[in-house]
Amino acid sequence: MSGSASSKAPVRSRLLHESTLELIEEDKETSSNKENFSGEIIPMRKFMLSDFDIGRPLGKGQFGRVYLAREKKTGFIVALKILFKSQILKNGVEHQIRREIEIQTHLRHPNVLCMYAYFYDDEKIYFILEFAARGELYKALQKHHHFDERTAATYMAQLAAAFIYCHAKKVIHRDIKPENLLLSLTGDIKIADFGWSVHAPSLKRKTMCGTLDYLPPEMLDRKTYDSTVDLWCLGILCYEFLVGNPPFESETAKETYSRIRKVQVEFPEHLSDLAKDFILKLLQKNPSDRMSLQEMLEHPWIEKNAKTRSK
Repeated sequence: MSGSASSKAPVRSRLLHESTLELIEEDKETSSNKENFSGEIIPMRKFMLSDFDIGRPLGKGQFGRVYLAREKKTGFIVALKILFKSQILKNGVEHQIRREIEIQTHLRHPNVLCMYAYFYDDEKIYFILEFAARGELYKALQKHHHFDERTAATYMAQLAAAFIYCHAKKVIHRDIKPENLLLSLTGDIKIADFGWSVHAPSLKRKTMCGTLDYLPPEMLDRKTYDSTVDLWCLGILCYEFLVGNPPFESETAKETYSRIRKVQVEFPEHLSDLAKDFILKLLQKNPSDRMSLQEMLEHPWIEKNAKTRSK
């Protein structure tokens, strides 16, 4: 459930292999000074629900709801994500929620949805999030069935820039898909859901997580992996932007696994050769063979099609 989430998007198969390690209740303060990834102390103001005027609902998810809200003192408009502790405990995702807070409150990039702060009471946890006025990118994809190459390339360039920033902070997302992306008032993309993300200074992980259609081969084979899993997911995402569905989507999970392992990609005729080349350079079975984020930005398909502020 993102800052402008909706319950109407179909639920994709997910893998829940993360263990429950910590409780949200561990901190008794509603918010406090925090260290960012470089060890710098960031002062955080304490909030409570009475600080906000609550507006219309923006969406709902498994653990709660998202509302448009206004901070009374400043008049600042935000998305207030309200999670029910009972649902979090019932589903054993306390560690996932804590990690989402720790990571997203420290990320500041134009294409990453900002989590300004968080607070909680006896029953609920509240995320104060940047309001993405155009809502879910997934809804736009459903409406148009697929994006034209100029739109898709623009989104991919913005995502590449965002991931250059995230990876420099040692953050691996691990669950990029249209449902986890929002659009700002100006149409810029915002990465919104960091529930499966991890801050991994060692950059070697083995947890199997994410969404079935987007899983890279190394996760399927239970091998250690690093930030290159995000490159694979960006390749899947680009294909879905241009075609309307993921490349390895099948009737059964077994068939999907098989197609992923074989990197069995079929392209429709309307895609340009440059678009196909861009996708295939990301969907490499060997992680070290995948195009880098900087190479994405320099690829001829991006240079030809992506809109920039100056264009």
